[in-house]
Amino acid sequence: MNIKYLLVVICLWLCSISLSLTISDDGLMRVSLKRRNLDFDTLNSAIVLKSVDKNCSQKDVVVYLKNYFDVQYFGEIGIGSPPQYFNVVFDTGSSNLWVPSSKCIFSIACYFHSKYSSKISTTYKEIGIRCKIPYDQGYIYGFFSQDNVKVGDIIIKDQGFSEITREGNFALLALPFDGILGLGFQDISVGGVTPVWYNMIEQGQVLEKVFSFWLNKDPLGEIGGEIVFGGMDKRHFKGEHTYFPISQKGYWQIEVGDILLANDTTGFCDGGCAAIVDSGTSLIAGPTGVVTQINHAIGTEGYVSFECKSIVHNYGDLIWESLISGVCSLSLYVLIFSTLTFYLSRYVTCLQLNPEILCANIGLCSYNGFQRSNDVIETVVHNETRDGSQTTKSPFCSFCNMIVLWIQVQIQQSDAKEKVLKHVDELCERLPNPVGQSFINCSSVSDMPNITFSIGSKLFHLSPQQYILKVDDDKDSSPVCYSGFVALDVLSPQGPLWVLGDIFLKAYHTVFDYGNLRIGFAESV
Repeated sequence: MNIKYLLVVICLWLCSISLSLTISDDGLMRVSLKRRNLDFDTLNSAIVLKSVDKNCSQKDVVVYLKNYFDVQYFGEIGIGSPPQYFNVVFDTGSSNLWVPSSKCIFSIACYFHSKYSSKISTTYKEIGIRCKIPYDQGYIYGFFSQDNVKVGDIIIKDQGFSEITREGNFALLALPFDGILGLGFQDISVGGVTPVWYNMIEQGQVLEKVFSFWLNKDPLGEIGGEIVFGGMDKRHFKGEHTYFPISQKGYWQIEVGDILLANDTTGFCDGGCAAIVDSGTSLIAGPTGVVTQINHAIGTEGYVSFECKSIVHNYGDLIWESLISGVCSLSLYVLIFSTLTFYLSRYVTCLQLNPEILCANIGLCSYNGFQRSNDVIETVVHNETRDGSQTTKSPFCSFCNMIVLWIQVQIQQSDAKEKVLKHVDELCERLPNPVGQSFINCSSVSDMPNITFSIGSKLFHLSPQQYILKVDDDKDSSPVCYSGFVALDVLSPQGPLWVLGDIFLKAYHTVFDYGNLRIGFAESV
C-alpha cells in the first residue's frame, strides 16, 4: 500500500526487539516478541517461537506476530519442500503473496533478506508470467510461481505467489520483513491469483471462514500479537464482538460515521465515510481536514499553510455570512448525469451545503469538480485511475472546502465569528506534516482528549495513550512522542476514506468474517 511502508521507514529508529524459539506438542506456530527499552541505536535479530494454545480449536491455525518498532507486525511462513522460511506482514489491505527471489541479483535489498529458490523445492511448479505489484510509491517487479506454503502447522498446496526480482521504489532494504502475505479479497489480487486465505478454505484447512487479529498493547509484553486462522483466542478480548457489514468487496471496507474530539464533532463524516481495516498499515490515516483538527486539539507540531491562511483572511467573512444567513444564492448549479446537463437556479440551505458548491460560488473551485474521479484504488492510497492519470484539484479549492467545514462545525457550537475565524486560522498552522511525523510534548499526553470513531450505532474510543506513540532515545534524554494520525486524501467516489491500521487494531481485537462478509470489533485485553 502507498503509505504503509513509508510510515515504517520513517519509524525505523523507534525500538529494538529479540525473540526465542520453542515448539509445542500440537505444532502450533507462534512468533513471540520480547522487547527491550525503546532505543535508537540497537536492532536485534528475530527468532521464531512456537508453543501451545489451549484456547483455540485443534483446527485453528495460530501464528504469533513480531512487533517491529511498535509500527509493524509480522510472522513466519514457509514456502517449498522442504520449507524455506520468510518473515511476512499479514496484510488485510492487499491480496498477493510475494517474497524475494533467488533470481533477484540487481537489487541490493534482496541481499539483506531471505530469498526463495525454486531449485531446492521438490513441489515447485513453474508459471513464469511477469507481474508488477503496486506498493509504496511505485511497484515491485517479478514473476508468478507455484509451490506449497506452510502457515503455522498447515500446508497449503499449489499456492500461487510472486517471486520478486526488482523492488522499484519500494524501500525493502530498510524493512525487517521479507515479503507480504495478502489477506484481502481476490477482487484486488494482481493477476487474479487465488489468495492464501481462499486456498486455506478450499482445501479444508480451517473449520470456520474467519481469521482474527490480536496486537499486544502491553509495551513490555513478550508476544507482539497473534493471528488465528479459523477462529479466535478468547483470552485476548472481553465482551462480545460488534459486527459491521463489508460495504465494498476487495478491501475489508466498512462505513464509519462522525469522528469525535472528546465529545465534539469534526464534521467531515456525518454523512458517512469509507474505512478500510488494514493490518498492513501502521498508523491511522484520514482526511486532512480531520487530522488537522486532531493536531490542533493535541498540540501537534504541523506546518503553516499561507494559502490556507490567505483564504481565511480574504474570504472568511464572506464564508461566515453565507453560512450564518442560512441560505446562499447560487446563480448556476451544474449537475452532470451521463451526457445530459441540467442548469438549475436555486437556493441551498448553507448549513447543509456541500462546501465545494459554496467555494465554487466565490470562485475558488470550479464545477468541473464533478468530473469522473478514480475508478479504482490500486493500493488503498493510490489516487490514480487505471490509465495512470492523477485526480487532483486546486490547493485553494481543497483549503476552501476544509475551511467551510471547519466553520460549519464551529457555527453548530454557536461560537462568535471572531473566535471561529481565529480558531480556523490556527488550524491553518497545524496542517499534517507531509514528509514526516507530527511530534508532540510527551508531558501533555494525559491532558489530550479521547478520539472516537462512530461505527454503526457504537462508539469506539481511542485514548491518548493508545494513539500517541512514544520512544526513548536513551537514559540521558527525554522520550519523544508523535501522533498516530496521518493525512490521507482520497477523492470521490472512493473517498473520503479512513485507513484503520495497527493503532486501531491494537485497541480492538478484530475478527475478519469472510463467510458472512463482515468485520467484528471487541475491546482488546
